[in-house]
Amino acid sequence: MAEDREPTKSFDDLVEIVEILRDECPWDRKQTHQSIKDNLIEEAYEAVEAIDNEDFEELEKELGDVLLHVVFHSRMAEQTDTFSITDVIYSIQEKLIRRHPHVFGDETADDEEQVAENWESIKMKEGKQSVLDGIPKQLPALIRAQRMQEKAANVGFDWPEFSQVWEKLEEELQEFKEVLEEGDSQKSREEFGDLLFSLVNAGRFFDLNAEDSLRSTNKKFIHRFQYIEDQLDQENKTLSDATLADMDKHWNEAKKSK
Repeated sequence: MAEDREPTKSFDDLVEIVEILRDECPWDRKQTHQSIKDNLIEEAYEAVEAIDNEDFEELEKELGDVLLHVVFHSRMAEQTDTFSITDVIYSIQEKLIRRHPHVFGDETADDEEQVAENWESIKMKEGKQSVLDGIPKQLPALIRAQRMQEKAANVGFDWPEFSQVWEKLEEELQEFKEVLEEGDSQKSREEFGDLLFSLVNAGRFFDLNAEDSLRSTNKKFIHRFQYIEDQLDQENKTLSDATLADMDKHWNEAKKSK
């Protein structure tokens, strides 16, 4: 058994604790990269939630959980002679230096657009076959759509005027209406996807983040729907007892309340 210890602010102590857990804790010994990969995603989203809530005390904790996964995966890799946490640290430093020649080299970049363009150019020189390479397939579809559009825009593939974006959006909406009338489920799904993709693009044109926007709307919907449930409960009604008119009335009250 490991000796009693107190927490410190030392990164090396964190690494040592993870090493001890991998040696002495049955649960930690059992884990693999595959078995805890979803936990890493969960921790990242909990950190995002803390950011959205501007809860910095919680963010501190959630970033610690993310850091734990970085150290844990690194320790598992070290045990199979794949790489170590020091390799991870070196790798990210090397990448940051290499991809910021305007800071650590002789190149210049006058604005963030030039930085983004240089970034894509450097990645292509590193062996990427496409500027779209490197966008994880596991990303939520809205985030992935926005990242693809941003990367394409960084190399000049973008609408020069918003009027063209709006025309494309209206075109996709009309095509979606038409396939719905035809009753073709496969085409409807494809055109719905095209419409969503165009909506993401329209928002991006005004620096609106599609995922953040929809997350905010989801939160708003939950607040308003739960208001309906609370009001019906005070009226001794259930959702199945209430009419649409009843629910709509309370929905409008919720809209006014917040």
